[in-house]
Amino acid sequence: MSILLSLEPQEEAQLRALAQAEGIPPEVFARELLHRVLAGKTAPESTAGQQLKPRKSAYGLLAPYGPGPSEEEIDENRREVLRGFGEITP
Repeated sequence: MSILLSLEPQEEAQLRALAQAEGIPPEVFARELLHRVLAGKTAPESTAGQQLKPRKSAYGLLAPYGPGPSEEEIDENRREVLRGFGEITP
């Protein structure tokens, strides 16, 4: 079976660059990607064949710095910063 796939120029350039980094033709690279999806592998594999480490969640990243500003404080700061914005001064 043959499938014709239309790619944007930047998509084609990315596909060619990724295939070149793997040292294989773009057609073979695209076929390998399709095999991964069909096999149910959702996580990309590294070039060494090992699964990539899952990314650490950013949830709670700023917790050591205490609570954030309240909605009222944000509104007050916004009013202060934007005071006079758009006014024409002689």
